[in-house]
Amino acid sequence: MSESRRCGLVAIIGRPNVGKSTLMNHLIGQKVSITSRKPQTTRHRIHGILSRDDYQIVFADTPGIHTGQQRALNRAMNEAAMSALSDVDVICFMVDSDKWNEGDEHVLSLLARAGDIPVILVVNKVDRLDDKAAMLPLLDKLNQRHEFAEVIPVSALGGHNLDVLEQALASRLPEGDFWFDEDQLTDRSLRFMAAEIIREKVVRQLGQEVPHQVTVEIDLWEDGPRVTDIAATILVERRGQKKILIGDKGERIKSIGTQARRDIENLIERRVMLNLWVKIKAGWSDDDRALRSLGYDNSRQS
Repeated sequence: MSESRRCGLVAIIGRPNVGKSTLMNHLIGQKVSITSRKPQTTRHRIHGILSRDDYQIVFADTPGIHTGQQRALNRAMNEAAMSALSDVDVICFMVDSDKWNEGDEHVLSLLARAGDIPVILVVNKVDRLDDKAAMLPLLDKLNQRHEFAEVIPVSALGGHNLDVLEQALASRLPEGDFWFDEDQLTDRSLRFMAAEIIREKVVRQLGQEVPHQVTVEIDLWEDGPRVTDIAATILVERRGQKKILIGDKGERIKSIGTQARRDIENLIERRVMLNLWVKIKAGWSDDDRALRSLGYDNSRQS
């Protein structure tokens, strides 16, 4: 690399739940995108920013690309993911070292749209393999299907080989000034991040009890002298989902609120008073108009 600065945009794409958000969070060194074991956790395109002395990598963590697009929410998530392929400098195509399915196949077929953009194949969860040679047949097959700029095995969760990946990305960035301040970690607002933290706690606690037809709106954000007061509404689609989310005598929503408050306090580095409400908004996840009002049109949420 030359002594001049480099800066560029890197898209991380892959099927749902392959580890894209975990990879970006660990590369940046701080949680920017929410994670869970459930697919469809990431819904918006979120930019994470990694700044070093001589380069700045702007990551676009995207929703997992779905083969089925029946619901408006799924279509919006696919559009957010595919829009990340335009005007980027490098693409990271992320796959599991021990699993290949139709979702991966679908994303691979979309790489034809990348044109001359270099694509790095990131093979995740290599720490799960006792015999690393077991992934060679998959790599051979993929190399026959697409000409990758590089193939890098990693463990996004364990941090294995992430320094190698970072240097491979940095070396392919164009020369140019930094886009963001060097201490900035994301282009998203604190309100957006707080809403995502609350949604993460819902998804992690409830699993399959309440499907992913859950979203969060921040109704109030008021910075007092010592405490920030935040009020948020968790939207569900059915009365039964509301009952499950609140729990017996309100214990579940209280637990979600406690966990979310701690993470929000770590994020904004001050005390938080968090009040959560649960409301029913029937059919919001399959209503294009409702999705736009909730920020699912690939525009930035404030």
